[in-house]
Amino acid sequence: MGVWSRLAGEIFLAWLSPPPGLRWIDIGCGNGAFTELLVERCSPVEVQGIDPSAGQLAFARTRPASRVAEFRQGDAMALPFSGDRFDAAVMALVLVFVPDPVKSVAEMVRVVGPGGIVATYIWDMVGGGFPLDPILAEMCAMGLAPPRPPRVDASRMEVLRGLWTAAGLEAVETREITVTRTFADFDDFWTTNAKSPTLGPTLGAMASGDVESLKSRLRARLPDDSRGHITYGARAHAASGRRPK
Repeated sequence: MGVWSRLAGEIFLAWLSPPPGLRWIDIGCGNGAFTELLVERCSPVEVQGIDPSAGQLAFARTRPASRVAEFRQGDAMALPFSGDRFDAAVMALVLVFVPDPVKSVAEMVRVVGPGGIVATYIWDMVGGGFPLDPILAEMCAMGLAPPRPPRVDASRMEVLRGLWTAAGLEAVETREITVTRTFADFDDFWTTNAKSPTLGPTLGAMASGDVESLKSRLRARLPDDSRGHITYGARAHAASGRRPK
């Protein structure tokens, strides 16, 4: 999770406004960046980070959050915990990558106790809110096929609300999260985004001429200011509910 995700994650946690001392599960924790934010902002008594990637988990274990958090391999659709184990279950920027979102939400509900928090936030990948959308849009205009997660529809606000309501959760709320980021110049914008695991392999496989053409199109799409800075925004959708008591 990079700068974009941290910006959105801070707003997300402020919106949830959870009390301190909760037992959390962070599903799809990846390299532990959101887990770190959770430990910093929410004073949890326990955090379990779950992810299928051994490499990502190895990095997560090097973070300061590991003083509180434990990281282990697991499947979002079959969490390795008994029922009623946690006070809060969260999934940050993950739901569109899960093959069966319904099953993953059901698992979140299962592992929290009565009254427990079940929440998520995800980039609006259908409505143009994804931070990489300027690059993806220009790739499409060039006739290229940029990578997309398998369940992008799960990022729609109405779909999120439907998933949370169908799971039997109470006090279901949704909100839009908007964030803005400024890059020092075009090179900063390009090198930062080219490192993304979403884009990196695709860019690496492109002909050098196509890469240069893509960069030229992006310079025109994202003009800089008088200081050479490039600023633009992104948008995420969030949902929260509580397991009935």
